[in-house]
Amino acid sequence: MSSIPIPANVASRSRPMTREEKKVILASSVGTVFEWYDFYLYGSLAVIIGAQFFSQYPEATRNVFALLAFAAGFLVRPFGALVFGRLGDLVGRKYTFLITITIMGASTFLVGVLPAYASIGVAAPIALITLRLAQGLALGGEYGGAAIYVAEHAPQHRRGFYTSFIQTTATLGLLLSLVVIMFTQIYVNANYPEVVMASGAKVPAFAAWGWRIPFIVSVLLLAVSLYIRLQMKESPAFTRMKQEGALSKAPLSEAFGQWKNARIALFALLGMVAGQAVVWYTGQFYALFYLRSVLKVDQFTTNVLIAWSLIIGTGGFLLFGWLSDRIGRKPIILGGCLVAALTYFPLFELLTATANPALHQAQQSTTTVVTADPQKCSFQFNPTGTAKFTTSCDVAKALLARNSVNYTTVDAPAGTLTKVTIGGTEIQAYDASKLTGEDVKTVPAAFSRSVSEALQKAGYPGANDPGIVRIAIEPQDGLWNVGKMFDIFSAQKLTILAILTLFVLYVTAVYGPIAAALTEFFPTRIRYTGLSLPYHIGNGWFGGFLPATAFAMVAATGDSYFGLWYPVSIALMTVVVGFFLVPETYKRDIFRT
Repeated sequence: MSSIPIPANVASRSRPMTREEKKVILASSVGTVFEWYDFYLYGSLAVIIGAQFFSQYPEATRNVFALLAFAAGFLVRPFGALVFGRLGDLVGRKYTFLITITIMGASTFLVGVLPAYASIGVAAPIALITLRLAQGLALGGEYGGAAIYVAEHAPQHRRGFYTSFIQTTATLGLLLSLVVIMFTQIYVNANYPEVVMASGAKVPAFAAWGWRIPFIVSVLLLAVSLYIRLQMKESPAFTRMKQEGALSKAPLSEAFGQWKNARIALFALLGMVAGQAVVWYTGQFYALFYLRSVLKVDQFTTNVLIAWSLIIGTGGFLLFGWLSDRIGRKPIILGGCLVAALTYFPLFELLTATANPALHQAQQSTTTVVTADPQKCSFQFNPTGTAKFTTSCDVAKALLARNSVNYTTVDAPAGTLTKVTIGGTEIQAYDASKLTGEDVKTVPAAFSRSVSEALQKAGYPGANDPGIVRIAIEPQDGLWNVGKMFDIFSAQKLTILAILTLFVLYVTAVYGPIAAALTEFFPTRIRYTGLSLPYHIGNGWFGGFLPATAFAMVAATGDSYFGLWYPVSIALMTVVVGFFLVPETYKRDIFRT
């Protein structure tokens, strides 16, 4: 591989960074925080958005569609990586930044003003999914450019430390979105009356229209981000290559059409990024989903505990980035994957026992059996939204999984309708595809009510069980409830916070050094293209589909913890592949063609 002359302003790699270079890196990081904020807003508000744009479906179905629309953004991230990665290697890092932030910001703003299903019918969910796809494409081009831009400005011996600032942006973007949502919701519900929806149901003002505010105000973040990025200069490595006429004319074919480069991308995906992705999404998103949906912790309490864990743990990105400059990238990334894989099961069980003790006890002591025709039981994973799980087995298992019930499955003769036995109470399920007329509403409601009553009788707690961890707020106090964020000093809350912070520290170990490692894998001329695709396949697909995959695994087996085998197995695969096939790169010169 040939080398190019290193420009004078970066020739001495041992010097500290100049004030101007630090300003450039800060500007890049701030812009990326805003972009992650835009992307995570939807995920945090998926259930409320589902009620607005998929209101033609029953509640359970519209929630699934809302989450799948969120997943659509992850699905297209690798395609955004190809499009914008190629653009970044052809025309430069700076201008690609400007394009991606504009697409992301405009799409987010438009979600905030998009009419709901009640106003424009089926055009509403179609437009929503289109905007989610645009967000995913933009994010696919964002991360690679930010990581490369910072790495190509940083002193070689501090590359891990400086790129770790970029690594904090995803967590800070999630934190910002949670805080904005939390206090917008409190303020709106305290100061505005409930709204009567078209269905006749009354909903809080935030659920009716206040959810749009965080999306709409993102236009201000877009303006700030554009201003910041317009002040940035092109990276010295790209500028030098352009002056020397050494740019790649076909970065896609050069990066993936030649085995010497394609194998680097493959090893980077399987030996680093896949494990990093599942640890990241387990520690931040699945933990949030698990608290809220599995353990039935209320939204405010969940957001406060997650927010504190992010605040406490975020410094780990810088710590592990700094450490990777001294001992290497591989030991930290692979070590983080290994420790996470070995401890997830006991930590999630401890989280359950602490946050919802009655649920944990009921899972251990109550016998629940699903008797079903095995040919009618599906693996309920549907990233495209095209399948419908309507058999009596699928209906029963989905309902039990959503209620965090542990159960076993017994085979029944072909054609038999599924029945559920909870602590001796037998309940007949139904085939949703055969319901017509009023039965479409009344039969599912009756089945759900019967299951809930049997679970309560068997010892499963309701949503208001006093043992569930809770930070109580007074809605009428509005923003004065900000002080409740500090109501965390009890044994129960501190134990949960310790577990969540440990999850975040796992995230910082695997994610802190990854930008430097990926930047060092690829030569400058194809770096944007080569880096972006494995990163976004890993994080967009391996990581992004983690909640949906885990739910399908839980529903299939009846074990609330079985979904953890997905991140555990992927993380262990990464440890093995990374140990044998991924080279150590922290001493590499990245100014190569």
